[in-house]
Amino acid sequence: MDQFLAFTVVGLSTAAVYAVIGTGLVVTHATTGVFNFAHGAAGMLSAFAYWQLAVGWGWPVPLALAFVLLVLAPAFGLLVERVLMRPVQALGEAERLVMTVALLTGCIALARWVWDPNTARPLTPFFAERPALRLGPAAVTWHQAITMAVALAIAAALWALLHRTRAGTGMRASVDDRALAGLTGADPLRATRLAWVLGIQLAAVGGILIAPAVALDAQQLSLLIVSAYTAAVFGRLRSLPLTFLGALVVGLLEAYLAGYLPQNDYLPGLRLAAPALLLFLALLAFPHRRLRGRDRTPVRVPLPTARGSLLLAGTIVLFALVLVTVLAEDDLLSYGTLFPLGVIALSFVPLAGYTGQISLCQLSIAGIGAVVWGHLGAHGELWALPVAMLVTAAVGALIALPALRLSGIYLALGTAAFAVVLDRWIFTLPAFEVLSVRITFFDQGSVTVTGPDLFGLHLTSPAQLLVLSAVCLALASVGVAALRRGRLGRRLIALRDSEAAYATLGGRLLVAKTAVFALSAGIAGLGGALYGMQLQTVTADQFNLIAGLPIFLIAVIGGLGAVGTGLFTGIAFVLPAQLMSGLGSWAHDVTALLVALAGMGLAHNPSGVLAQMRAEWAPLGRNRPLLCGLLGVLGVCWLLAALDVANGWLLLAIALVTALLLRVRAAAAQRPPTDIPPEWWGVRRPWRSEDGEVLSRATTTAG
Repeated sequence: MDQFLAFTVVGLSTAAVYAVIGTGLVVTHATTGVFNFAHGAAGMLSAFAYWQLAVGWGWPVPLALAFVLLVLAPAFGLLVERVLMRPVQALGEAERLVMTVALLTGCIALARWVWDPNTARPLTPFFAERPALRLGPAAVTWHQAITMAVALAIAAALWALLHRTRAGTGMRASVDDRALAGLTGADPLRATRLAWVLGIQLAAVGGILIAPAVALDAQQLSLLIVSAYTAAVFGRLRSLPLTFLGALVVGLLEAYLAGYLPQNDYLPGLRLAAPALLLFLALLAFPHRRLRGRDRTPVRVPLPTARGSLLLAGTIVLFALVLVTVLAEDDLLSYGTLFPLGVIALSFVPLAGYTGQISLCQLSIAGIGAVVWGHLGAHGELWALPVAMLVTAAVGALIALPALRLSGIYLALGTAAFAVVLDRWIFTLPAFEVLSVRITFFDQGSVTVTGPDLFGLHLTSPAQLLVLSAVCLALASVGVAALRRGRLGRRLIALRDSEAAYATLGGRLLVAKTAVFALSAGIAGLGGALYGMQLQTVTADQFNLIAGLPIFLIAVIGGLGAVGTGLFTGIAFVLPAQLMSGLGSWAHDVTALLVALAGMGLAHNPSGVLAQMRAEWAPLGRNRPLLCGLLGVLGVCWLLAALDVANGWLLLAIALVTALLLRVRAAAAQRPPTDIPPEWWGVRRPWRSEDGEVLSRATTTAG
């Protein structure tokens, strides 16, 4: 009984922290309609800032707390609202979600860059020198007592704010109809600003309270938010009492699992994955109507042509041949992951780009593909590659079943929970048997991966594997483009626009979602197998949720509807990191920070940069003389680099400058005259979208 009470006290203390953080999520979402994936990262940064002030610089604890909670946290909340969220407020739910994912990635990268993750930074609990309080046989430390008291005080203060003040009423009204709230005298902008400040402050309180009980690690503290996600989902992202109930369930569950879970090789990971598993089950169990997202994606999905798809495939293979001929073997090992990561990123296109289904577990699914290939293709058996794709496709089909009940942020939460369960529990399991079938994942270690046997040749060298990955990316890109042009592609676009209308017109949601999830997972499984071949040895940490977020962000930056997103993501993810790798270990964090900053610029170009790049370079592609001149210069530079006649960086600079100059020349040559009469618009120059409005005004004025 004494042990039970001790675990109960620990669970209540942990639940209090989850309640504080969860209420911050609820306040932000209930007021702004934005689910802040970076909520835990804000608490993490606050904990680091508090450590820096109180321990690193020796500030008095009260002064450090006041500065973090009353200055830094509100300033960060105002910055997020003004710079990041306000520009995307009018966009769809997916765009707002991506913005918070970018903020999460940027916060983690910033913390790892500023505070070396290899240095221990312990935090002392509040009043640690005082003896614990006794509640019968149970002992309650002062830190635990303060944590529970703070949670209760925050609950009472928030309830009073939201239900007994004019500001709170305006906050609750703003999310339903900002225009109507403004007509009634409320200020939606002020309500949104106040919600972000309160939300970040609550995250800061939670981060500081829980930091002494865990390692002060950027990734670990940020992922503690999964437990707060569960509490917030219990509250339907609106109810504070239900959020506290959910926090209580999660906190006690973690404490009791830590105390009473049997000790064997299969169950330790279950305790770590329990909050994510509970989140997944809660998303499925709650009423369907309450969990529907209001996602409306205004971004148009481009229609690739057959000629353009083949040109892209040829470019991918040609780019691979250039790398093979100009790079040394050591460099090929570094740049070889470019094409496998491109295949994984391509899996987002049919799922998120065509169907509008946001998945944050694609890299985790790729990990399953790498494991299946590593075990079944240990001796290069080529048949194991399609088997790996089939296994991952089956996993994707299983994910599609709950996807019928979820959309928008709720689907993103469900897939994120699935990735955490894989990372913390499934991937850590030792080998086991199911119906006489032996199943092995990473077997609590690493998996050695080799290349396949192809036409009697065992592909093992970095150059061979790089070309193989490029060919697979080229074929997958052509296939995804053909899907978009076909009947199924049109159905997927219709499904993205309106699931209700799609079902009303005879579409079968179960079949469509299962098919697209399976297809996307199969592509990710192929990319995971190729990724493992390049790395030769893979571990579970390489396929966790945090590792997959930058890939998702770069795919969004490129444009989730564009087939070229695969190649773009591979280049943008690998090339800057390798170019900056010689600067030091901190270069990786700087690269991740740059990716996050680029993702935060989504509001300026929600369609992705590939559409803009295509429009800017199209004149050069249509100007055959200039295009032939550019290809000639590129060919000469390639030949000189392959023969090692000139410095590679100099040749690259020459090629880039030549391409930019020719692009400007082609654009100038294509620019039409400005004095063309209106009756020749569309004949002597391309028709523009604004021409119809101009002619209508002219005829109205003349009449």
